[in-house]
Amino acid sequence: MTQIRLRLPGRAGGTTRGAAAVGAGSRLGWLDALRGLAALMVALHHFGILEMLPFGGAIWGHFDLGLYGVMLFFLVSGYIIPASLERRGDVRAFWVGRLFRIYPALIATFAVSLMMLPEGDGSVALFRTGHNLISLVANATMLQDMLNVVNGMGVTWTLTYEMIFYFLVTGLFTLGWHKRSSSFAVGFAAVGLVFGGSLATTTITHDLDTTRNLVLAAALIVVMGYACMLSGNPVLTRTGAVLVAGLGAVLLLNNSRAPVFETLLIFATMFAGTVLYRAEHGQIDRLQAWLCCGFVVVAGVAIGWMYNRNGVEQNTWTSGWIAWSASYAGAWATFLGGMALRKRRFPKVLTWLGAVSFSLYLLHIPLLHTIAPLLAHPAPTTPGAKTLWVLEYLAIALTAAYLMYRLVELPFQKLGRKLLKAVERRFPGGPPAAPEGSARPGAAQVPAEPVRIPAEVGSGTG
Repeated sequence: MTQIRLRLPGRAGGTTRGAAAVGAGSRLGWLDALRGLAALMVALHHFGILEMLPFGGAIWGHFDLGLYGVMLFFLVSGYIIPASLERRGDVRAFWVGRLFRIYPALIATFAVSLMMLPEGDGSVALFRTGHNLISLVANATMLQDMLNVVNGMGVTWTLTYEMIFYFLVTGLFTLGWHKRSSSFAVGFAAVGLVFGGSLATTTITHDLDTTRNLVLAAALIVVMGYACMLSGNPVLTRTGAVLVAGLGAVLLLNNSRAPVFETLLIFATMFAGTVLYRAEHGQIDRLQAWLCCGFVVVAGVAIGWMYNRNGVEQNTWTSGWIAWSASYAGAWATFLGGMALRKRRFPKVLTWLGAVSFSLYLLHIPLLHTIAPLLAHPAPTTPGAKTLWVLEYLAIALTAAYLMYRLVELPFQKLGRKLLKAVERRFPGGPPAAPEGSARPGAAQVPAEPVRIPAEVGSGTG
């Protein structure tokens, strides 16, 4: 029977453990490199790098760096997040790791940004909407983009998709349905392809009262879900996972701010990333995996052509269907290229960039709004001045990201691990009876070759 809490057998001997750790680092370096590249592309996109190039307008009309970056993020998340949960085999450990990975850096970014930026600056909306309690509660759940609440920071919209993906993955895992990644990938892509222009968005919230009610209900469900999943009790763990997964499914299908085709394609993309992981580790047939991923890619390109036009592109922040489709295909090409080279060692600068990518992603816009009036006024016009401005911005952003990583991310990840150990000693959890019809544990449940997944390689954007 499937267990919510699985312990992989260890191997005796320090030499073997050391070799496994080295192998893990080399095999996961490509994911760090891709995350670093994605964060850099998003930062340069918001910096307006294309406006400084003589041919930037032509690129913008045919390729969107922002969309490319976030889709690459989502592919990385889809590949590694279910793997992290299933290799841990422990829902409580997974969620302690996620919460201590994301919230400290997010809170620190909000605090620093609110202190740095003037009240009229629109890059941080938290406590500046006129409905501060609703805004705070919604953004605290990280579901705000599907609760009809303004994002506390513009870039945090992706965290909503990440969080709902975590909810879905956890729910499927506790029900024993986690191996059905290809069905979910194809299903989301197919619905987006057929109904992407006709399904309604924000059907639950219509005014302030309905928004307030939805935020309150979502917050209560999330708190209850976390309490159950962190309890260590097998029945409560499954109950909490199903609660948050159900909430995520309702929101993404009924109350997304983004166009339906974009929302559905994002989840299709993440589940397709999981399909590639399963194929690589022999959990599903490789032909099935390539057919599934091929369908998702073709659907994504076709969705852009079919729906991202006639003014809809303004809601996806792209210049039109060509930019949408080319950027989506480009993200896939980059991910598959990185995967093909996964056994090689990547340059340390790229893996370092991946380590600080979450902090860079959070900080790059507040930093830009802070330093631009000081360093880029008046706006640079000569090639030399533009190059200097780009280098200054990147130097400051990367330095700030590194400091956040060292002073906030790493200490709180360490604190989370210590807290988890203390809770495990005090309230040890146990494996539950599995759902009817689930598979027996064994080689098919997790890959036979154990690979460590470090805390810093845990998320696409987070």
